Amino acid sequence: MTDARNRSSGERRLALITGASSGIGAAFARLAAAKGFDVALVARREERLEQLARELAAKYDITARFRSTDLCDPEAPNAVCNWLKSASRGVDILINNAGYSIPQPFAATPLERQLNYIELSVTGPVALSRHVLPDMIARGFGRIINISSITAFSSGGKGHTLYPASKSFIVKFSQSLNAEVAAKGVFVTAVCPGFVDTEFQQANNMADKMTSTPKFLKQTAEEVAKEAWERNDRGVEVVVPGLLPKIAAATLKLVPEQIVTPITRSAAEKYYVGD
Repeated sequence: MTDARNRSSGERRLALITGASSGIGAAFARLAAAKGFDVALVARREERLEQLARELAAKYDITARFRSTDLCDPEAPNAVCNWLKSASRGVDILINNAGYSIPQPFAATPLERQLNYIELSVTGPVALSRHVLPDMIARGFGRIINISSITAFSSGGKGHTLYPASKSFIVKFSQSLNAEVAAKGVFVTAVCPGFVDTEFQQANNMADKMTSTPKFLKQTAEEVAKEAWERNDRGVEVVVPGLLPKIAAATLKLVPEQIVTPITRSAAEKYYVGD
């Protein structure tokens, strides 16, 4: 189990979590704090971040920092890392969780919005990882958890056009990076949840469509964070939390694409919101 304190200095290690104001990000923040880690919380909603930081600091007697940041801004990763550097804090655990989706058709969505999505979902995790990795390697310890999705293994469908592509990128990026740095004490994991009951659905106009999803297919953010943390700590490159999502992911990878594609596209049709 990862020690919450640096054995050489005795200082509490720090977990930097993006998208920390709700859902899986907030679950990771609470888990890290409960394990004795200091936390740095990043998201857009400052009021929520402040509330969560106060909660964690009071409950677990750790240091909880927060910064309201729009990670669609190309300068955001550098600004976040400079913020921590000014406090003389390095990042021991990076959790790239911030994300959303664009349910509307690609041609009906302004290019700027699509590029903002790529900045947040692809460029941001790459930039933050590059910022923190050299110090992790120098210390001989580090953990990077990148939140992907089970859709990374799918053939895609109508709407959410960039989502499967970006999540597939996160999987391959994590695998390649872990191959480079695992022997140096830095473990990198792509986490691919299935249906997780969070505010993601409301933000993407899918809440009403998710109500018909059976409860046994849904996971909680806490379940995802717990399994992801434990398996990342063992050096597992790709984690699909939960038994049913594991079966679904295996099916998507093993069954021939000409069989799976009509099924996945029919399922995607259910969550298509149109123009």
